[in-house]
Amino acid sequence: MINIDVPDVDAGVRFYTAAFGLSVGRRFGTDFVELLGWPAPLYLLTKAPGTVGAGGDKRRYDRHCTPVHPDVVVDDLDAAVARAVGAGAVLEAAAKDAPYGRIAMLADPFGHGFCLVQFNERGYDALLA
Repeated sequence: MINIDVPDVDAGVRFYTAAFGLSVGRRFGTDFVELLGWPAPLYLLTKAPGTVGAGGDKRRYDRHCTPVHPDVVVDDLDAAVARAVGAGAVLEAAAKDAPYGRIAMLADPFGHGFCLVQFNERGYDALLA
């Protein structure tokens, strides 16, 4: 499963359902929602800006480094980028060719980075020597 902190769970649901075609599975009160449609469930959790996340690091929702981020595999990269941007994502690096296919880098409206990847027939095997 994947957990993503957001400052407003309803805004998070609007973005992730519109950008990726996910659907609401369960609601756990008003601040915790399960989204379905990926191989792993996605949980959005309302966490106020300024509250402590991990260690002493405080949550912020401007663009920030996300060293762990999802790569979402898609069949049509251009359509997926257009859908995500239309839902509110920020395109940070336009689609480019890679040995394994094509990749674009984006951020959701809450500052979390993610990549959209369209594999070619070789996929990551193209990176093996």
